[in-house]
Amino acid sequence: MTKAATVTQAVTTRRSVREFLDKPVPYDVIRRVMDTARWSPSGCNYQPWQAAILTGKALADFRALIADKPMGQLEYSWDAPGAHEEYKARLGCVSAKMFEAMGIARDDGPGRMAAMLRNKTSFDAPALLLCYFPKFMLEPQWSDTGMWLQTVALLLREEGLDSCFQEFMAFYAKEVREFLGLDAEETMFFCGMAIGYRDPDAPVNNFERERVPLESQVRFLGFE
Repeated sequence: MTKAATVTQAVTTRRSVREFLDKPVPYDVIRRVMDTARWSPSGCNYQPWQAAILTGKALADFRALIADKPMGQLEYSWDAPGAHEEYKARLGCVSAKMFEAMGIARDDGPGRMAAMLRNKTSFDAPALLLCYFPKFMLEPQWSDTGMWLQTVALLLREEGLDSCFQEFMAFYAKEVREFLGLDAEETMFFCGMAIGYRDPDAPVNNFERERVPLESQVRFLGFE
């Protein structure tokens, strides 16, 4: 995938990539991205986000740690909107298109589970960002962390890289903290982010995505 030359290109070409090329992410590139991302918006300048980025042996060791572990108990809910039909339909739409692109039938339960469990290896991405912050941070700081993660994703596109946000990794919060030596009483693990170079030929990276119409989400008041 070519580099994004503008913010607009970065926004519109960013997507959740689930097939990566076997190509390492250079240290100087990822460090540059993370250094620039420090300027992401932060209410009260708290800058709550923290992360570890794994590659090479460190990433292989982490994957080995969780390979045979069952999914644990989530410490926060990421799928609550699915209880409401409007939002459930949005999830159903993108899921259907993704599994169709992968050639997995709707009634193929084992196939769908196997596809989901590829999250364990972050879809074989060459790098993995693990995001966490102190447990005393509340909703505004979670929002700040989300803005930081989005900033990282867009800067990755500027460098010709891609990513996939992985709230799935929250099922392994215990193992993440163990691996990184984080205090379980003091640290909230948030999510992972697979990072690497997109496989441009993989069908799962090319299915058409949808967004709801602008007018259903935004009102413009007082404009001439």
